[in-house]
Amino acid sequence: MALKMIDHGTKEYEQMVHLRYEILRKPIGLSFDKNELDKEKDDVLIGAFEDERILGCCLLTKMDDKTVRLRQMAVPNNLQGKGIGRALMIFAENIARDLGYKKLIMHARKTAIGFYGKLGYSVVGNEFEEVTIPHFVMEKALRN
Repeated sequence: MALKMIDHGTKEYEQMVHLRYEILRKPIGLSFDKNELDKEKDDVLIGAFEDERILGCCLLTKMDDKTVRLRQMAVPNNLQGKGIGRALMIFAENIARDLGYKKLIMHARKTAIGFYGKLGYSVVGNEFEEVTIPHFVMEKALRN
């Protein structure tokens, strides 16, 4: 499995958008609009690949000079539990550190809290609803 940053607008990016749609949006009746995807040009786009096939993805969005937000983490259901998500998270944290960020935050789906908790993330605040699904803010200090 190869972990790498993806350039916006490439074939790999199209695979990433398709995976995110299938895993995160389609099951709850949502899609992407062009403006939303255009905003990702400034994000760090990350993918896990086996040969040319995408196995998982996530992206990092700058919040401020010290904080970056993980978004759109997606691994197909049939590949979950094989270490892909964990590898993506470690890779994303290393990139965030290299870029000088001190904290990584996310809006984690309630069903994913255990996964992120095992990686050292803590719940901050109360449950809230986003895209019709219960979420929690989670965060982790990035140490050098």
